[in-house]
Amino acid sequence: MSEYYWDQQIEYLRNTRWLYYNDDYLEFLVQRVWKIEKAVHIMDYGCGFGYMGLKLLPLLPEGSKYTGVDKGTELIKHAKEIYEHTSYQADFIEGDIKKLQINRTYDIAMSHAFLLHMPEPKSILEKMIGSVVDGGRVICFEPHWIANMSSYVLEGVQQSSIMHLGALQKLYEQDAIRSGKDGNIGMSIPVLLSQLGVRGVECRVSDRVNFLDQHMADADKQRLVHALKEEGLGAMPGNRPDVIAQLVDRGLTLEEANQQYEAEERFAREFNENVCMTYAPNMKITSGIVAR
Repeated sequence: MSEYYWDQQIEYLRNTRWLYYNDDYLEFLVQRVWKIEKAVHIMDYGCGFGYMGLKLLPLLPEGSKYTGVDKGTELIKHAKEIYEHTSYQADFIEGDIKKLQINRTYDIAMSHAFLLHMPEPKSILEKMIGSVVDGGRVICFEPHWIANMSSYVLEGVQQSSIMHLGALQKLYEQDAIRSGKDGNIGMSIPVLLSQLGVRGVECRVSDRVNFLDQHMADADKQRLVHALKEEGLGAMPGNRPDVIAQLVDRGLTLEEANQQYEAEERFAREFNENVCMTYAPNMKITSGIVAR
């Protein structure tokens, strides 16, 4: 089995990606925002098992092609198995994106929840831009964690008792300084693309609001709760001393760490299939045109 972390997370990826977008919104982006009217060839950076290809290819003009690149051996293997059962034109490249040389042949370079894991995201953006033909497009679906964490309503619970936004913002900022990996990068992508010469840059937000409704079928409630907990929402924190030590190492004071643990513990106690909850992931969707 591969030692690459994301090769171990295929089930998590399969179970949670649907939380982010409604299909009609993706159709709106393709047809009304990006105005893709002729066949295109997409390069998906950090493609995983090819999820975004599966969502976009049915919406794109006939003859469109999709190429995914990822470091994960198991992810690429799984992607090939999935696409073998479709009629889509798709290829997959296994390799380290930081080392691969990719020719300037693609109409669209895309990332989805990928750049936040890169310690030097601007260099990846440069590579993405460099793989796109003149007049082509760069599209980045990336998160803004602090907006994500503020977008909950849990029935009967004050949000401030389960979500300490100040402490979380401090953690995210300190983590980004220490590792270079920024979970809030979605809001920085427009600036980075503009600095790199991309023009017509615009940023939108994902449309989906997930609603745990007590009138839903039991199977649908179970699926939603399971997906949200896999995303880390309302999951029980680990051993208290260990978690507190980790939070302090990441930059919180001891008091803040204890408060954060208690907030996560309460969220886990309160969240189950028998409550109502709304949650909006708030993915940021940035695009622009490459003009040399």
